[in-house]
Amino acid sequence: MIAKHIALVVVGLAVTSLGLPASFRLRQPWQILAALAALGGVVATLLGVLLLAVPGFF
Repeated sequence: MIAKHIALVVVGLAVTSLGLPASFRLRQPWQILAALAALGGVVATLLGVLLLAVPGFF
């Protein structure tokens, strides 16, 4: 289970690091999707860190 939580943190950081520059670089309709992907990456990272810190949270 710990490997899944670490993978969730790594994937979340990767999506955030790719989504933030893309949300400024792309044109208007695609910029919203990139910003939402970056937000999803932040949520995934926070969830992974929470699950690593408190294993029986959910």
